[in-house]
Amino acid sequence: MGLLEGKVALITGAAKGIGKAIALKFAEEGADIAFTDLVINDIALQTLEQIRSFGHKAEAYASNAADFPQTHQTVEQIHKEFGKIDILVNNAGITKDALMLRMGEDQWDAVITVNLKSAFNFIHAITPIMARQRAGSIINMSSVVGECGNAGQCNYSASKAGLIGLTKSIAKEMGARGIRANAIAPGFIISDMTEALPQEVREAWVKTIPLKRGGTVEEVAKVALFLGSDLSSYVSGQVISCCGAMNC
Repeated sequence: MGLLEGKVALITGAAKGIGKAIALKFAEEGADIAFTDLVINDIALQTLEQIRSFGHKAEAYASNAADFPQTHQTVEQIHKEFGKIDILVNNAGITKDALMLRMGEDQWDAVITVNLKSAFNFIHAITPIMARQRAGSIINMSSVVGECGNAGQCNYSASKAGLIGLTKSIAKEMGARGIRANAIAPGFIISDMTEALPQEVREAWVKTIPLKRGGTVEEVAKVALFLGSDLSSYVSGQVISCCGAMNC
């Protein structure tokens, strides 16, 4: 029996990248999967079929995570169709990098809205469900730059730091209802987002990592599995770095 047998997980922004890896790992460990993305295109449908290949229920939902009413409607639909929601992974996120002197207001607003407000939207919609269940695990995808900052990423760093504060606050607010909240802070992870960076930038990042390599999305998914499962039943309000000692 898998570590998540009988559980239902909702993962945002999971058509590809880290979100997809988490969805596949959770399904492998026995969970039913509901995942969202901005649009359910061919890529998302391929991910859906891969998840279903593990033999568990899985559905994909087109949802703008930054839209408060739409988020509530999506969560209500998922709850109705799956009967419960045991795990929420707030993974939806974007980057719009620029130095502060060149950053436009639209770049700041877009990143804060998608990365931070979307997590608020889903937590706001799901906590009543988890409170009635007297159990639940909320996992927010932060970043090492949310802990230490990064030049050219003031908007991204601020959004990821905000997720850490949100995580710790929800852990304190909802602990009495059996709800745990934790954050994962990935470092340099090999993904579509990092592959878009220039080669020299990627090489510079790797030089700062004691393990001398980038991490994989599967390695992040294993941390999420720990936090979503009963292995972490007394872990709440924590930030777990997955960075190869980059941020020690």
